[in-house]
Amino acid sequence: MSELPEVFEPAECARYLRELGAATSPILPIGEAALALASFERPRVGLGRYRQHLAALARDVGRHAGAAGDLTARAQALNEIILLKHGYSGDELTYDDLQNGNLMRVVDRRKGLPVALGILYLHAARAQGWESVGLAFPGHFLIRLGDGPERLILDPFHGGQICEAAMLRELLKATAGQEVELTPEHYAPVSDRDVLLRLQNNVKSRLLQAGRQEHALRIIDTMLMLAPDLAELWYESGMLHARLGNMIASVGALEEFVRRAPDGIARHQAAAVLQQLKSKLN
Repeated sequence: MSELPEVFEPAECARYLRELGAATSPILPIGEAALALASFERPRVGLGRYRQHLAALARDVGRHAGAAGDLTARAQALNEIILLKHGYSGDELTYDDLQNGNLMRVVDRRKGLPVALGILYLHAARAQGWESVGLAFPGHFLIRLGDGPERLILDPFHGGQICEAAMLRELLKATAGQEVELTPEHYAPVSDRDVLLRLQNNVKSRLLQAGRQEHALRIIDTMLMLAPDLAELWYESGMLHARLGNMIASVGALEEFVRRAPDGIARHQAAAVLQQLKSKLN
């Protein structure tokens, strides 16, 4: 696998992300990958000091007394190093600030979204050889530490607190609705690719809410580097291009969607839109 360049090079960063997208392992170099995504938004900023900081987080966690202990001690080590020593916290005051989804700015500001902080936790934990994964919990990103049959769920955004079943139920109802009941699907592990897509989706959604469609398209482009077979991304790209008047790009993206999507209503609707666009180009 190629290495991420020290100074931003669009082609090299794109190739790096595409190689990650083609990888079969659910575990990726998640800290480095998040920096690659961030660099597309900050092309003039070198990655050196951010890599050094990620290395320092990993080193400091490894030196903590709790690193040799059980899962609770490991969680304490992560919390004391990332939150207390290095000063990270969840950004509750300006939660929707775009900077909260860019790992470089998260490092600069020492605050961010749940998924951005979770990536720091995953990076530092895995550097010790600890089993750690992101979870599919809706509306709020959580991580899980494991050691054999033992499991422990952490909330990096809310002080790294350990989440028992009652807390998960309360959090789920707050994010998904009072009628929703906790099931194993809500705390199932997800791949690192899904974690990175969740990070980018946060940024994309906020850009769309602000009416910044061209910028949102650039974020979708990075998501497609990681997940070129994710049909819905091609659909979203195609429809955004159409709204912006980029008909050729829209046709290309919708063709990719039709090629990848399972047969169904969405595929047939996209095929109809595709025919309309092609007729305008002729």
